[in-house]
Amino acid sequence: MGKSQMFEARSQMPVSAEEVFSWHAREGAFERLQPPWESVEVVERQGEGIREGARLVVRMRLGPVPLRMVARHTRYIPGSLFQDVQESGPFSKWVHTHRMWDEPSAGGVLEDEVEYVLPVGPLGRVFGGGYARQRLERMFAYRHAVTREDLRRHAAFAGQGPLTVAVSGASGLVGGALVPFLSTGGHRVRRLVRGRPEAGDIAWAPGQGETDMVALEGVDAVVHLAGAPIADGRWTEERKALIRRSRVEGTRVLSEALARLSRPPKVLVCASAMGFYGSRGDEVLTESSASGTGFLADVTREWEAATAAAEQAGIRVVHLRLGVVVSARGGALAKMLPAFQAGAGGRMGDGQQWMSWVSLEDLLGLILFALHTPGMRGPVNAVAPNAVRQEEFARTLGQVLSRPAVVPVPAAAVRTLFGEMGEETLLSSAHLRPEAAERQGFTFLHPSLEQTLRFTLGKTSEGPRFRYS
Repeated sequence: MGKSQMFEARSQMPVSAEEVFSWHAREGAFERLQPPWESVEVVERQGEGIREGARLVVRMRLGPVPLRMVARHTRYIPGSLFQDVQESGPFSKWVHTHRMWDEPSAGGVLEDEVEYVLPVGPLGRVFGGGYARQRLERMFAYRHAVTREDLRRHAAFAGQGPLTVAVSGASGLVGGALVPFLSTGGHRVRRLVRGRPEAGDIAWAPGQGETDMVALEGVDAVVHLAGAPIADGRWTEERKALIRRSRVEGTRVLSEALARLSRPPKVLVCASAMGFYGSRGDEVLTESSASGTGFLADVTREWEAATAAAEQAGIRVVHLRLGVVVSARGGALAKMLPAFQAGAGGRMGDGQQWMSWVSLEDLLGLILFALHTPGMRGPVNAVAPNAVRQEEFARTLGQVLSRPAVVPVPAAAVRTLFGEMGEETLLSSAHLRPEAAERQGFTFLHPSLEQTLRFTLGKTSEGPRFRYS
């Protein structure tokens, strides 16, 4: 084995060291810390969280090469330290020590220390040393930013105590991030799942109009995100029926089940869509703007109306009219990336259509804010305050990737390839403002598109203090 190299990343945190440690010790912390540009999948867990003896098996990729890593936790000092060591994997040696401590009048400090040896001996150090350092800096800049901002957001509502939150659509882009975001914040999350539920899950079968009523009793809040994807190919009549049914009927079944509970939740946060407004050119749209025309507008009106039973039962209902959710982990950006990384990206149509978007991190924060803010109810435009024209989105993505973005897709080609779906999603123009969220005092972490893209793609120059030895 070659000579060990040491890497340290250190950041100030907005809470005490004990709270930083507790965040890491909760279920979902590993998933929450995985950068969206990395492909990492948990294969197996053994033992209890981060305590000594616990083991974690993950699959990852280095470019096209699949890799497997087995890590074992070897040290655990409550409130201040835990450590994991690679038992097998891509490194000749990997020892990761997580430290937390308090500094007088400055709050907690988080330090990650990694002792590692690259494979292939001296050759690995010569040809892989710079690449390894770059990957470590990108990864820990992301991890520390997520930890810091999650702790800040949860601390704002610490006085309200933990909630039990039921989440539908927990396997999707938003739900898959929301579950660990809530659980690391100290909330108990129960997933609404089709088929056989695992421990803690709640069974529901919206197609048969069924929900496990007993399991829903006593839930404090529900976040309803389930629904068939809208932009997965052309809209056949069968596909349109599925989209409508999955949103309207699923929401109605859930709302009626909640209304029948003897102890209903206080709040239902329900996904909706900016499709409510239709294509409106340059008109600036707020929550008080009228609905538009088209298939998506029709579906979204019915979708929001399907919560009537919950509202009549006294449950506070929030309709999040989602813009384009920006994350390298999935959704529209993930579909665009291959073309843009190859230098073959560009605008859609003439590129003048308005694109209202929101970072995944801000959407998670807005959901948490909606759960805890009694004054938030009814429609909420879940978008960043700075919508952009589609041409600007393409140009900014190209700049962040250091690639040209000059290969347009003509509107005629979009209509030929995608039909009505392309017309209503890719060529539609909707300039939304998050008036309701801003009025209630919500603060956006990523108000600018470039900042959002740099964060989710690991291209930011900001980060913790790094040290090598």
